Amino acid sequence: MNSIRSLSAMAAWSRRLHREGVTIGFVPTMGALHAGHRALIRAARLACDAVVVSIFVNPTQFGPREDLAKYPRQLRLDRALCRAEAVDVIFAPENHSMYPPGNQTIVMVPQVARRWEGEARPHHFQGVATVVTKLLCLVQPDVSWFGQKDYQQAALVRQLMKDLNLPGQMMIYPTVREADGLALSSRNVYLSPVHRLAAPVLYRALQAGAAAVRAGERRGAEIRRCMIRVIKREPSATLDYVAVCDHLTLEPIARIERKALLLGALQIGGVRLIDNMLVQVHG
Repeated sequence: MNSIRSLSAMAAWSRRLHREGVTIGFVPTMGALHAGHRALIRAARLACDAVVVSIFVNPTQFGPREDLAKYPRQLRLDRALCRAEAVDVIFAPENHSMYPPGNQTIVMVPQVARRWEGEARPHHFQGVATVVTKLLCLVQPDVSWFGQKDYQQAALVRQLMKDLNLPGQMMIYPTVREADGLALSSRNVYLSPVHRLAAPVLYRALQAGAAAVRAGERRGAEIRRCMIRVIKREPSATLDYVAVCDHLTLEPIARIERKALLLGALQIGGVRLIDNMLVQVHG
């Protein structure tokens, strides 16, 4: 397994492999790798000849009062996981390389970013869009893998790649969960034991919304109420939002006709959790 820190070395490695006809799978991460990342890496390994995993805690997607300083960094453990999964390259650039002095350019996808996480975390998605653009231009992957857990982020990247003709195909992998339904996230390590027990309430709320759809409910407002009722039963949970959205535009919908996305975000013990669930109307 190679470890690359230089931007020029990363680009040169990718160019050389493409000249040799090697396909490259790419999994962009901020490190603190867990079983969800492992699933993405394994999917990339099955689809492509070589796999690159980037590990870069991107400062531009954190707000001034967010957790950049304490975000979990465990490069030694991340390397071990990547080595066990036969990753070919870990790309771990330095901040000063990705954002050198005088750097001015930012990338924005305003329509996708304007609601939900974009509203709750101003400037977050322009940081995501900018760093993903840079990473894709450097790695030049044939296929890039993203997790469904960050559904709005994945929708933003899909639009970004389409609009800027960025290289490769994008694949979205289903959310990987703990046995009790909690979506895997690097930030779950912040949860105290008591709050960890409470954390699956968001998943249960999404399940309640999905159950209402299966039972015949089509009204967005009533499905939201079903989800909110579940969350209100957990005293340690502070609701940020739940929504019933168009699964492509992420705009709220008054009524489900075919396919829809249930979105939610809440805080438990100061830890912000997000999750989502796709629902389908049959018949």
